[in-house]
Amino acid sequence: MTQPAITGSGVFTPELAISNDELVAAFNAYADRFNADHAEAIAAGTVEAKPQSSAEFILQASGIESRYVLDKSGILDPDRMYPSLRPRRDDEPSVMAEMALDAAGKALAAAGRAAGEIDLVICAASNHERPYPAMAIEIQQLLGAGGFAFDMNVACSSATFGIQAAADMIRGGSARRALVVSPEICSGHLEWRDRDCHFIFGDVATAVVIEPADEAKGARFDIHSTRCATQFSNNIRNNHGFLRPVHDQMEDRRDMRFMQNGRKVFKEVLPLVSAHIAGHLADAGWQSDDLKRLWLHQANKAMNDFIGKKVLGRTPEPREQPNILQDYANTSSAGSIIAFAQNSDDLEPGDRGVICSFGAGYSVGSVLVERA
Repeated sequence: MTQPAITGSGVFTPELAISNDELVAAFNAYADRFNADHAEAIAAGTVEAKPQSSAEFILQASGIESRYVLDKSGILDPDRMYPSLRPRRDDEPSVMAEMALDAAGKALAAAGRAAGEIDLVICAASNHERPYPAMAIEIQQLLGAGGFAFDMNVACSSATFGIQAAADMIRGGSARRALVVSPEICSGHLEWRDRDCHFIFGDVATAVVIEPADEAKGARFDIHSTRCATQFSNNIRNNHGFLRPVHDQMEDRRDMRFMQNGRKVFKEVLPLVSAHIAGHLADAGWQSDDLKRLWLHQANKAMNDFIGKKVLGRTPEPREQPNILQDYANTSSAGSIIAFAQNSDDLEPGDRGVICSFGAGYSVGSVLVERA
């Protein structure tokens, strides 16, 4: 059976970034205006006042210091507080496809491959610009790739689920060389007017090339094993969809954007992920001491610290569990791939690691890799 390997990775990072201080200034201006406009209702107890945010609160709650975004001015405008992106004509490339092309080009260059050698494209992301035609097929066409393409959405676990699907197809012979891309415009689904979540997300795109190990042109990470699991929960959700116009109430309902019950998520996801990784390692015959690197989903520093300690049985060294949250914030499915792309070149042949992402669903995906 063919041994699949990751032979290249790439990251598209937007030019614009928003610091915590900038974000807090905009949010607090909005909160002050809201409270002034609703002063009587707030005094009467019929409307809840908007609390102030602070850079210190954000850092303590998440470990995030900044985030990259496609548009900055719209987000920081207290009268708007969501991105302003130019609409594309139907004959123009979509913005998600453009992001994916950048990351894909870097991944292909790292693998030493031309786009025409790709015969499978999976667009694995938590939000897709449209339901059809598939984003992956547009990316395939713009790249000049062959074969077939499809979209996949498993929220924050989309990239690892996509890697498993691609690796299985290469093992089975239905694809020869795959590209898994994760363009995430998280700023578009975030409610920037909600103090509890306005700091969480950023924009980015990632890509990995997966192909037979014996055909790799350079350094590679052999995919020894993959594992995915899901367990339904409404504690992280977004109810926006094509049925929205058929509902009687058409106002901008809060649950049509990112919603999270953070306390329940923290309590329920951490043991789920820790047990998932431990079980995956055990079934593969790996020991925690075998791991040189943990590339975890970048949602919250406290969550990753907890998982890393559970998996290794000790507090991980910073290099063992790289953290990119402080610069990128939560980028949904792309987070663990950013960590991998930026923190894997130093590993030696024989070094082992695990790529793991987790999130809404609940979902968790893990990929056991070895530097060859």
